Amino acid sequence: MFMALSPTFIADPEQLFQQVDNIIKSHSLRSCESLCRLLQYLAKESLDHPYSPLKEYQIAIEVFGRPAGFDPQSDATVRVQASRLRLKLAEYYESEGVSDPIVVKIPKGGYHLIFEPKPPEASPPSQVPTTAQPPPRKVVVETIPARVRAAFILLLVCLAMALLGLGDLWWNRKLPEPANVVPNLSHASATPLAAFWRPFTSGVEEPWVIFSNAAFVGRPETGMRYYSSLRDSKSAVYDHYTGVGEVLAIHALDDAFGTLGRRILVKRGSLFTLDDVKNNNLIFVGSPSENLSLLDIPNTQEFVFQRLTSGPRQGDLSIVSKHPKPGETSTYLASPSSVSLTEDYSVIGLVPGLGSGQYVMILAGTTTFGTQGAVEFVCRQESVDKLLHAIPVASAGLTRPFEALVRVKIARGVPVESELVSVRVR
Repeated sequence: MFMALSPTFIADPEQLFQQVDNIIKSHSLRSCESLCRLLQYLAKESLDHPYSPLKEYQIAIEVFGRPAGFDPQSDATVRVQASRLRLKLAEYYESEGVSDPIVVKIPKGGYHLIFEPKPPEASPPSQVPTTAQPPPRKVVVETIPARVRAAFILLLVCLAMALLGLGDLWWNRKLPEPANVVPNLSHASATPLAAFWRPFTSGVEEPWVIFSNAAFVGRPETGMRYYSSLRDSKSAVYDHYTGVGEVLAIHALDDAFGTLGRRILVKRGSLFTLDDVKNNNLIFVGSPSENLSLLDIPNTQEFVFQRLTSGPRQGDLSIVSKHPKPGETSTYLASPSSVSLTEDYSVIGLVPGLGSGQYVMILAGTTTFGTQGAVEFVCRQESVDKLLHAIPVASAGLTRPFEALVRVKIARGVPVESELVSVRVR
């Protein structure tokens, strides 16, 4: 049997998620983004599915981006990361979390989190003379008059009835939620994540997430390549595929909006229309080189995507800073295609939409993993908090339009660390 809670412990899931959030924001895990992702995932799965086993294969695919052919016997990534997380949890509870009321553990041999109440500190034993014997229990009871016992029981009954009456009165006096407002189901209403996404969560309508699906020619069975307008007919375009990073990015966005009590609607880029941008808040996942619908709407102006027209990396997609500050470069590129991908750059941009009061969020890297890194950056409390400190808040409490450049470190096809490089406020 798989239990998220110890058998004798009852707690509000909101309280448990808050405890996990405290651990993620602690100094023990602050610089360990992969462990933060793992802890968030284990917490959600343990509380949402307490009686379903958490498999190593499942974790490898959904947290660390391993391919479908992942073999746990030959790749110990999950076991190693879980072991590191156990050490970090122990470190946290020996320092910052020493006074926390809830203890989070990962049992050996499994991945379901266990939440336990902090055990009370042992009090020193009473110094009782060895010759003294405790009085028999029946003597203590018999020394209490029957009249006193009856009065005490009556008092307890009256107290219980009074508490029930107060609870019923409080419940009936609660104002119902307005019919046109989606209730916030998370404790995160005052968190950096909630503040950052408020332009997309403050209204009634859910935002649309438009993910890229690049234009290919050919089929997987016969070989595929990018569509070229110079030599290919549009009728030959095959646009049913997207990158691994975009897929995991959608999952991260859905999870983040879920913690805010909202949901997202998803549409692939080739089905996007201009009516969408006039009537909805939009979140674009993927660069303009593959999310071609970005070319038809307001876009970033300070950090723009361009292909190099000369030099040894001619044709590679880059991010160009139109007005670099002192100490900044003007062109940012991912690792060359001739070597393993270890670094990419991404743009995070919030721009006004075409419709009144509408917003467009752009989350894009020069590669699929850079895009994933950008999305994960805006789905984590800690990194969003850093970004908010660089962006003045508008008078209405909404995030002001901005553009940010992020450097993403990648290991074995997984974004493992993201760093804010530069920010421009529009």
